[in-house]
Amino acid sequence: MITIVLVSAFPLYWSVVVSSRDKSSVGRYPPPLGPGGNLWDNLSTAFVQGKFGLALLNSTVVAGSITVSVVLTSTLAGFAFAKLKFRGRNALFTMVVATMLVPTQLAIIPLYIMVTQWFGWSNDLRGVIVPALVSAFGVFFMRQYLTSAMPDELIEAGRVDGASTLRIYWSLVLPIARPGAAVLGLLIFITYWNDLFWPLILLNTQNPTVQVAIANTASGIEVDYSLVLAGTVIATFPILIVFLVLGRQIIGGIMQGAVKG
Repeated sequence: MITIVLVSAFPLYWSVVVSSRDKSSVGRYPPPLGPGGNLWDNLSTAFVQGKFGLALLNSTVVAGSITVSVVLTSTLAGFAFAKLKFRGRNALFTMVVATMLVPTQLAIIPLYIMVTQWFGWSNDLRGVIVPALVSAFGVFFMRQYLTSAMPDELIEAGRVDGASTLRIYWSLVLPIARPGAAVLGLLIFITYWNDLFWPLILLNTQNPTVQVAIANTASGIEVDYSLVLAGTVIATFPILIVFLVLGRQIIGGIMQGAVKG
């Protein structure tokens, strides 16, 4: 376990080491293994030149909005597909799962035309957020989780007490779905925090997300890798904070699924 932790943590440590030195340290042999004294200067330069302050705000808005929407819609749809009886349920669920087979790159041209020409959202965060507000993977994930985690007897007891479907969802389903929703929320947040492909197409250098800001910093004839890795360090810490906040729910969800398996 110690070996695995050390191997996994070394890239992050190396990023901190390089970001705390000048750009010549990347190609030095033997490579330096200890932090230097330029960390705060490189972080300040990254915030000013790379617009990492705006990029952090944009990525927080994008990843946070998408995460909240996906968790809410996925728990709603997952509850419906798992526990509610209605005509065409299996066919609709099959259609939802089938959309996961379509590569994102295949739909990028029509999506770009729709977002920029129909809605006029070029270089607009709405163009990044709106297409991702619903996730087929999230629906599939929560449906599988609630199928085993939500007892039918509990739903029947709620109906006997006169609760509506939405009341059952709010008072009974959400508390039970919390561990699975935490895992899904972390996965979605990381996915869209690290997303580069679509924001790089839609946004420009004046309104970047974190990954676009890193890509812009790494572009050009001469790349200053100390600044690039300083931006990488900046982009990594929010993910660590999210994991620390949701860590107990995430571990609980994983352990609960392992016990049921």
